Order: sequence, then C-alpha cells, then structure tokens
Amino acid sequence: MKSKFIFGFHAVTARLRHEASSVEEIYVDTGRQDRRMLELISAAKGAGVRVIPVDELRLANMVGTRRHQGVVAKAGEVSLARNLDELLDGIEGAPLILILDGITDPHNLGACLRVADGAGAHAVIAPKDRAVGLNATAAKVASGAAESVPYITVTNLARTMRELKERNILVVGTSDDVEKNLYQADFTNSEGVALVMGSEGEGMRRLTRETCDLLVSVPMFGSVESLNVSVASGICLYEARRQRLV
Repeated sequence: MKSKFIFGFHAVTARLRHEASSVEEIYVDTGRQDRRMLELISAAKGAGVRVIPVDELRLANMVGTRRHQGVVAKAGEVSLARNLDELLDGIEGAPLILILDGITDPHNLGACLRVADGAGAHAVIAPKDRAVGLNATAAKVASGAAESVPYITVTNLARTMRELKERNILVVGTSDDVEKNLYQADFTNSEGVALVMGSEGEGMRRLTRETCDLLVSVPMFGSVESLNVSVASGICLYEARRQRLV
C-alpha cells in the first residue's frame, strides 16, 4: 500500500478517527506540549499508532511547508471509492456530486472538499489533466474531508458527465453569463444532481459546458463580479440539498 504524508491537526485526527489502521506513524513537534497536542498523542497511542517526537525543521522538510501545526502522519491510502461505477453503485438514495473543471489551486480544492463534506456530497470529480492533485496542502485545507469524501479523477470529463446523465443524474453547470439563476432551477426531477464548477479565471471548458443539461448562475447583489469556487460550490450544493429535502 502506497504511503504519503498528511499534516495538520484536522487531517491527522480525521484519519485516526475514520481509518486508524492506515496510519503507520505520527511525527510530532517536540516544542509543542499544549492540550491539543497531548490529546492527539493520546488518541494515536490509543489506536496503537507509534508517535515519534522530532524537531520542527524535520516536519517542515517532510511536507515542504512550515504550516504543519506540529503534526505529520505517514499513512496509506484510505479505502474510499476510486472510480465512478464503484461510487454510484454504493450510493443509497439520490447522488449529490461536485464536479470541478480546471481547479489548479490546492487551497481551493481543499476548501471544495470541505464544503462538499458539509453538504453531504457523495464525491468530488475532476479531470486528471489541468487540475491539482489531492496533495498534502489540499488535505490540510480540507480539515478531514479528504478522508471522508472520495476525490475521483477521470481521463475524460465530458464522457464521465454523459455516464452520469445515463443514470438520470441531472448535470448542472455554473456560469456568470447565463440568465437563469440557481434559485430558478429545479433539482428535484432526476435521480440525483451533479454540479459543475469551472475555474475562477476561465470557467468551464467548452466541451464541459456543452455537455451540461442545464446552466445556471449564482446571483450577485453587491459590487464584486464573482465568488471563490469553494464559496460558489457551497451555495450550489446546499441549494440542491435544500430542494431535495423539502
């Protein structure tokens, strides 16, 4: 099983909570003896995970940043769904999926995973090309959501969208230049909903846009022209969730 480093209290605690058996060892900053650190060390030892005290510089060298909060875990891959069929076949009820087209900033990916988890989305899907991978920075920003929400990368995003449509999942794209807004859309007349978000700069690619069943905009009432992709994702996911729960 391939190992990787995850860092930050939220990400490491979430991995211990969801799949402690995948954690090989945890490295902690010898300079931190606060309550938060002591609680994490206690949880790790309770799960039978080896805890190794090291200096702050070694932690920074492990993950390439000093924003590790004094804790780094070496862990294997978690057992989340890694392909579309496995994901859809395992969902009970109506699927709610977030599709990201062209997101290259790991901070934005992490924030999108976090809001997807909060809204109860079943997965985040992204293309393998022109997209950021699920690296340690994205996992840290996700605050544990990288351990609970499958992040599925696909070779052909348009084909994946068509496969969702074949299962009667409504594929809704977002764009600033369409008249129909989010609150005018009906998300209830389908077996599920997949919301497509493009990059802040270029938006969705042409083929991605053309493959959507429907395009909507997020209404803007102030002076700014657009929202960060994670904020827009949260607004859209919660509206889809609200409509299907009413």
